[in-house]
Amino acid sequence: MAVSIEQIKELREATGVSMMACKAALEESNGDYDAAVDILRKKGAAKAADRADRVTSFGVVFIKSKDGVSAMVQLNCETDFVALSDDFMSVAEEVADKLLAGEISVDDKELDMIKDAGYRLGENVQIAKMAIYNNESVGDYVHSNGKIGVLVGIKGGNADLAKDIAMHIAATNPHFIAPEEVSDELVAREKAIWAEQLAQEGKPAEMVEKIMIGKEKKFREESALLKQAFVKNPDLTIEQLLASSDAVIESFSRFAI
Repeated sequence: MAVSIEQIKELREATGVSMMACKAALEESNGDYDAAVDILRKKGAAKAADRADRVTSFGVVFIKSKDGVSAMVQLNCETDFVALSDDFMSVAEEVADKLLAGEISVDDKELDMIKDAGYRLGENVQIAKMAIYNNESVGDYVHSNGKIGVLVGIKGGNADLAKDIAMHIAATNPHFIAPEEVSDELVAREKAIWAEQLAQEGKPAEMVEKIMIGKEKKFREESALLKQAFVKNPDLTIEQLLASSDAVIESFSRFAI
C-alpha cells in the first residue's frame, strides 16, 4: 500500500525515527498508524536489547515538585552529548511526572517509554534511581551541572532550612543521619584496616585499643549528617542548626552521577 508523505512525517514527529523506517513501518501496517508505532517499538526494543550491556556513565538528576510532593529521578545514558539534550531531559521530566501522578512507583524501572527513548536516541537509556517525598517540609537541590540531586524530608523548621540542608548534603555526601545508624559491619571493616595500619606503624598494644575507640567515634560522626559542620556556617553542626529551629530530619536521598 502506498503511504503519503504526510503520514510519514506524522509518524516521524511522534517517534523520532528516520523517514525511511517510518515509511517501511507504515507500508508493513498497510497505513495503520497505531500498528506502525507498534512495529517501530518492537524493532526498537530489539535494538535496545543489543545496547543493554553498554555502560551508562552519563545522565541527569531531575527533580519536580507538585502539591507538596517532590519526585527525584536519575536517568542514565552513554554519552554527555545525549545527557545534555532537550529530548533526554524531557524523558526525565516525564518519568518524574508519572511518579508524582502515582502512575509508577520508585521500583518501576522497565518502562516502555524508556525503551522508546533508547531507540530514538540511539543509546542505552536506563532509570538508575527514583525517590518520592511527601514530608512536612521537603528540601530539594540539583547542582548546576545536573549531576547531583538531593531530597530531604524534615519535620518542623521551614522551606529555607530544608533547602539549606539539601545543599549541604549535596556538598558533603553523608551516608547516614545519626552516628548510631552506621552499621557494625561497616565499622568492623574499617577496624580491620585501622588495625593493619597501626600494626605497620608499630604502635604499642596498650595504645591500640584507645586509638581504635577514637577512630570509631570519628568515623561514625564523619559519616553522619547530624554531626557535620554546616557548610554555610562551620561554627554550627547540622544537629545544632536543626535544634535552633525545633526541626528533625526524617530522611534524605542523594543521587550522583
